[in-house]
Amino acid sequence: MLGFDRTAARYAWTTALVVLLLALVYEVRATIFLFILALLFAYLLSPAVNLLDRAFSNRTRTLALAIVYVVFVAIVVAAVTQIGSRVVDEARALAGRFPARLEQWRQESGKVPETLQEQLVANARAGIMQKTNEIIAMLPNAGMRLISAASNIIYIVIVPILAFFFLKDGPQIRDNLLQLIEGGPFYEGLAKEILAAIHELLARYIRALVVLSLSTFVCYSAFFAILRVPYGLLMAVLAAILEFIPMIGPLVAGTLIVIVAGASGVSVLWLVIVMIAFRIFQDYVFSPLVMGRGVEIHPLLVMFGVFAGAEVGGIAGCFLSVPVLALTRIFYRRIHQQRIAQ
Repeated sequence: MLGFDRTAARYAWTTALVVLLLALVYEVRATIFLFILALLFAYLLSPAVNLLDRAFSNRTRTLALAIVYVVFVAIVVAAVTQIGSRVVDEARALAGRFPARLEQWRQESGKVPETLQEQLVANARAGIMQKTNEIIAMLPNAGMRLISAASNIIYIVIVPILAFFFLKDGPQIRDNLLQLIEGGPFYEGLAKEILAAIHELLARYIRALVVLSLSTFVCYSAFFAILRVPYGLLMAVLAAILEFIPMIGPLVAGTLIVIVAGASGVSVLWLVIVMIAFRIFQDYVFSPLVMGRGVEIHPLLVMFGVFAGAEVGGIAGCFLSVPVLALTRIFYRRIHQQRIAQ
C-alpha cells in the first residue's frame, strides 16, 4: 500500500540539503579559498601576535597586531628590495637569451652519440626537449591566466585585512562555533577536541610550508652559486614558490631548472644529482621533522589528493589537498575515539 514515510522523507530532505550545500560551496569556491588563505596567513603571524599580547598583559591585542603587521611589511619590503630587483633582472635576461640558447641546444641534441655517456646525455636531452615543447605550447594559456590573476591583485590587500580580523577575534569565533553545537556533552566535547586538533594542524602545516620554502630557497641559491648556474637566484625563487604545491610543485621546478641550465651550457648531470640529493633530504628527513606528527599521509594518498584537487580547483585545489586530507583523518579518528570511549 502506498503511503507517506516520514523517515524516508526526512532522509531525502537531508540528502537534498547536503547536495545543495555542496553545490553552493563549489560555486563560491574562489571566495572560500580567499578566506582560507587569510586564515593560513593569520596562523603564520599568530605566534608573534600572541607573544606580544602576553608581553602587554593581554590588554591591547590590537596594538600587538599593529606592531606585527608593521614588522612584517618592513621585512617584505626589505626582501623585495634586496632580492626582487635581481630576480626581475635575471627574468628579463632569461626572456631575451633563452630562445637562442634553446635552439642551439636543440641542434646539439641532433648529433649522433658515439659513447654510452653521450647516448645517456642525448636521451636526457630528447626527453627534456619534449617537455620543453609541451611547456612552450602551454605558455599562451598560462599568460592569459597570469593576466587574469593580475586583475585580482587587490586580493593581496584583502588577505591581510581578513587575517587581521581572524587574529583579533579568533577566540570569539571559536566560542560562537561551539555555541552552535547541540546534542549534549558528548557532541560538545567532540567539537572542542576537533577544533583543537584543527587549530594545531593548520598552525603546524602553514609554518612548516614556510620553513620548507625558505630551506629550498637558501639551499638552491647556494648550490646554484657553487655550480655557477645562470639565473640561479630566479630559479631558487621559483623553486621556493612551487614548494607550496605538494609533489607536483618540486617536480615542475626541477624540470624547469634542468631545461634552463641545460640550454645555458651547464653540466646537467651534476645539477640533477644535487637536486635529487636535496629532495631526498627535504622530503624524507627535514619535512617530517618540521611537519611533526598528525600531518603524515601516505604518498599514494597525497598523489590522489593532488590530482583530484587539481581537477576540482586547479592550483588552489593542489595547495589545499594535503590539509583537507589531514582534516578528514582528524574527523574520522576523533569520532572513532569518542565512540569507543563512550
